[in-house]
Amino acid sequence: MANAKSQTLIIVESPTKAKTISRFLPAGSHKVMASVGHVRDLPKSRFGIDLEDNYTPSYITIRGKGKLIQQLKSAAKKANQVLLATDPDREGEAISWHLAHLLGLDPTTLCRVTFHEITAKAVTEAFQHPRGVDLDYVDAYQARRILDRIFGYQLSPFLWRKLRYGLSAGRVQSVALKLICERELEVQNFVPQEYWSLELELSGGGGTLKGRLQAVDGAKPSLNSREEVEALIASMPSKLTVCAVRRNERVRTPPPPYITSTLQQEAASRLAFPVRKTMQLAQQLYEGVELGDEGMVGLITYMRTDSTNISQEAFQEAQSYLRQKYGADYTIDQKRTYPGRKTAQEAHEAIRPTSSWREPEVVKPFLSRDLQRLYKLIYERFLAAQCASALIDTLTAELPHHEKLVRINASKVRFKGFLALSTPESSEEEKEEEDNSFLPDLARGEELQITKWLPKQHFTQAAPRFSEALLVKTMEELGIGRPSTYASTADTLLRRGYILSEEKRFYPTKLGLAVNQLLVDHFQTVVESAYTAQIEDALDKVEAGTETWQEVVDFFYQPFSQLVATAEAEVEAVTIPDELVDAYCPECGGQLVIKRGRFGSFHACSAWPKCSFTKSIALDTGVVCPACANGTLLERKARRGNRNFYGCSAFPECNFVSWEKPVSRLCPECGSSAMSQRLMKRQGGVRFRCLREGCGFEEIVIGATLEEEEAPETGLL
Repeated sequence: MANAKSQTLIIVESPTKAKTISRFLPAGSHKVMASVGHVRDLPKSRFGIDLEDNYTPSYITIRGKGKLIQQLKSAAKKANQVLLATDPDREGEAISWHLAHLLGLDPTTLCRVTFHEITAKAVTEAFQHPRGVDLDYVDAYQARRILDRIFGYQLSPFLWRKLRYGLSAGRVQSVALKLICERELEVQNFVPQEYWSLELELSGGGGTLKGRLQAVDGAKPSLNSREEVEALIASMPSKLTVCAVRRNERVRTPPPPYITSTLQQEAASRLAFPVRKTMQLAQQLYEGVELGDEGMVGLITYMRTDSTNISQEAFQEAQSYLRQKYGADYTIDQKRTYPGRKTAQEAHEAIRPTSSWREPEVVKPFLSRDLQRLYKLIYERFLAAQCASALIDTLTAELPHHEKLVRINASKVRFKGFLALSTPESSEEEKEEEDNSFLPDLARGEELQITKWLPKQHFTQAAPRFSEALLVKTMEELGIGRPSTYASTADTLLRRGYILSEEKRFYPTKLGLAVNQLLVDHFQTVVESAYTAQIEDALDKVEAGTETWQEVVDFFYQPFSQLVATAEAEVEAVTIPDELVDAYCPECGGQLVIKRGRFGSFHACSAWPKCSFTKSIALDTGVVCPACANGTLLERKARRGNRNFYGCSAFPECNFVSWEKPVSRLCPECGSSAMSQRLMKRQGGVRFRCLREGCGFEEIVIGATLEEEEAPETGLL
């Protein structure tokens, strides 16, 4: 057995990741420990930034991490080398930097190791090429963290004094709130307009063809009533003559492999997964899953990325798989490149399977249903992106009659290409195209008989209210936030009571509208998406080493502080009317309203003080129900005793109940996204237990602390 002093200490964030990595290293030569996330941060009870000393931050050890840090220090003293193997992004780099500080390591020495997939080859190769901590990444993290603290600690108290105590604002969340409020205003003010489209069936060319009225007087048809449609049909003959026929070949390329935002959007639309659940499942697939005799294996690459790039090795392996599975015609000679975010890190990769040979059906017996579904989504998208394009024969025929033009469009898939692997997201026309096996034989001068007119009434529609997936897509398009922040933005707004979610769409509350209006009126620049995108661009420049973090913070802080000072002096306090509830007081019949107190929201009678009836409101924990996966777990007060219990929001359809406080944490045994947590003082950690019936998995994570709702940046002392 190796002497303890000859061991290398490796520190990662997650116990699961530590377990997976341990398998790939020589037995006895390495000790792998987990920091369980961040170990240092700005203090919660005070500002923690010296504005007079070039924005110097005061980092402190995170509460509850003391014992774990002592264990890490003790292990570091016994090791001959310490390697920091946290995730390959800003947050991971910052965790390594904080760890280096606490352990007395020089961050510029060869103490940092990164890999984008947790496989034997990737991990072994990474440990052969350690580097120093990337201080530019750390500086970008510091700039973001300090700006967020400044925004929160200056805007939130302003909201307290002008609206209501306990409110909060944030650099990203306030912009997202503005998007939701503006969309609601658009929906409320929208007036639908009637319009008609006109299709027809024709006989000829060896079958029944479908045409469409394409133009009237050289412009797009404007048909606004049934009467206009009937008049136009009456003016048309029973036959039309083909005046032009065009035949072409169209090449249809597959969509790119997933990045964080597109995976979140597709998992929401195709699997009905909330964004947070998608990221939890992806985290488990990345960190490692037990695959029988193979042991713990990371199934996908790192899931927080905005790059569609893939490694040459992954590309070559995919081509070998496609050649063997489908034939040489389905392969391509070189990697595809896709347009993407200008600041995407090409050294990073898209989200892909760690092996093209590890098919979804092969790993299915080892994965929970939801894990397998997400892995299949990622796998199929990646393989399709490496496959040959589909080839489609198209035909366009034009049939004029005086000032009117009817057009026939037909197509036939000649070579399926990537469509043979799976059918990715398609428009309705593309779906019809994939099933079409008929390409008519038409010639100029041929007469076609009109057999049926197919008028269809439509009404213009307002832009849809934001779903979580649509909000993520919009934030990405506008450059708001980063892959690591998308999942938490909507959750934050929901917890603050600024928005509600009904039928998976977001509606602003009266409180949210009031907060947004105050910020728009007096901090219009700050809540513009372009401003937040400008900050993200500046942070990317810090990450690239072309700007210092102090310069970036100062550039945004100085004008912002002036806005705050002006608003404090000019704005009068605003009263928010109570939010009415569609329910009535059981004692006097008055309508109930929502009130907010120091212990949260509650229902009260609008006739107060004449009637003092109150009723608590169930607190939404945001944890997905482990029984039905549709509702979330609500905290409720038991009828007897001073105890809380947690029940599914989909009750009575789902009657799941737990007395244990839930937390959004994936069970490594069954993949459930709900576990309970309990502090184990004797062991110095937290016991996590799966809440899915029949699983029974539990583990004690030494050094972990209870996972609580993220504290708002409010400046509360």
